[in-house]
Amino acid sequence: MAQYLLAIDQGTTSSRAIVFSAQGLPVARAQQEFKQYFPKDGWVEHDGEEIWLTTLKVCREAIEQSGLNPAEIAAIGITNQRETTLVWDAVTGTPIHPAIVWQDRRTADYCATLKAAGHEADVANRTGLLIDPYFSATKLRWVLENVPGARERAERGELRFGTVDCFLLWRLTGGKVHRTDATNASRTLLFNIHSQQWDAELLRLFDIPTSLLPEVLDCAAEFGDTDAALLGASIPVRGMAGDQQAALIGQACFQPGMVKSTYGTGCFMIQNTGDQPVVSRNRLLTTVGYRLNGKVSYAVEGSIFVAGAAVQWLRDGIKLISHARDTEALAEQTGDACGVYLVPAFTGLGAPYWDPRARGAIFGLTRDTGIKEIVTAGLQSVCYQTRDLLEAMAQDGAAAPSALRVDGGMVENNWVMQFLSDILGVPVERPEVTETTALGVAYLAGLQAGLYRDLDEVASHWHRQQRFAPRMADEHRKKLYDGWLDAVQRVRSGA
Repeated sequence: MAQYLLAIDQGTTSSRAIVFSAQGLPVARAQQEFKQYFPKDGWVEHDGEEIWLTTLKVCREAIEQSGLNPAEIAAIGITNQRETTLVWDAVTGTPIHPAIVWQDRRTADYCATLKAAGHEADVANRTGLLIDPYFSATKLRWVLENVPGARERAERGELRFGTVDCFLLWRLTGGKVHRTDATNASRTLLFNIHSQQWDAELLRLFDIPTSLLPEVLDCAAEFGDTDAALLGASIPVRGMAGDQQAALIGQACFQPGMVKSTYGTGCFMIQNTGDQPVVSRNRLLTTVGYRLNGKVSYAVEGSIFVAGAAVQWLRDGIKLISHARDTEALAEQTGDACGVYLVPAFTGLGAPYWDPRARGAIFGLTRDTGIKEIVTAGLQSVCYQTRDLLEAMAQDGAAAPSALRVDGGMVENNWVMQFLSDILGVPVERPEVTETTALGVAYLAGLQAGLYRDLDEVASHWHRQQRFAPRMADEHRKKLYDGWLDAVQRVRSGA
């Protein structure tokens, strides 16, 4: 029996593929960055063809590096940047417009109109989400309204819509399969998380033709089989989940109350709430954590738009550093009380503020402020934003977690992890395998392929690599966080 799994992790700034053993250990990996497009203020786009080509390339590279025959791979799992919206030709698979990225804010005015008309409460009741440009429905509507002929073609059934997982599955199966999973569907503003169906009222509200939509399956399911010509063999695709839900699984947060936080381009904290959806009073999102064997496990999520992207901006935007790894040494030189606050609201503020018109700023500059202070403030901003989410969860009645499980590229930075523990006042646990997004979707594929009996067996593979305990005095913690709250208030648009 084949004992290896291939995880496709298609992210916001790069496409990755990792081959895992059945024990959940990485055997080979490949990664390729791709271009970000910013055609107007607040607009963020990707080239759908580049997403596909980089994904195919890294899959081939990872398989080659593993030394495996493609037939030795039991199954493929796909995880992806969520909410990013693609519309493509139903015959050729060619996108009719660049992918509109989850960070994109072009539909802010339309969202404001919907909220002013009183639709947000009903939308939230059905979807667990807020009306915000972040989600897919308003992006999809924008494409239909602004690409010449798109609405007419959609009405004739000539187009397909999907998030990135769905688009990749279409391409991998040679255009034979149009499917997604419940976690990605739950991020579109079109999916009823209670009935687990596309919602007819929401489709009417956003004016979306049903023919565009994919079939929604469990996270571990028979999604289809790849075209043999692409990877050297026809490999079954058996797992699928949006990146943050995949990380929840990869962190083995299967018990209600367990919390994980992922630090990639953005930062996303998710708490497992079990089989009942919990409605937040503090503008957190109620979402599908995962759906297996038809049973839904719900979650509450806080979404931060800019985390690792702040470091990328320090590197590529204002060129203060050459490599992301340089930030740790600079922060160690600076300490935690540099007096500078960077609010990275480059594409607005996410949870718990949901202010699409807020813009980034740096506060507290003095004559002796230099590169290391600004870089340190960029790292601290990620931790302060995490505190915002934890505070919102606490105000919703959630008990403080016994530990926060973390993953993503930024968690390799020990200074950031210690400051995160300090500013939260909560222990932070870093796992041995930090590629938990890819690992989670590999586990899903493995469950469906029969490599694992159940979630308990999956959980047995999770191991802690390092624990960071808080050591900051309460008074100092409060002073630093109060300064952050003041800085955030200054960039708020009043929306």
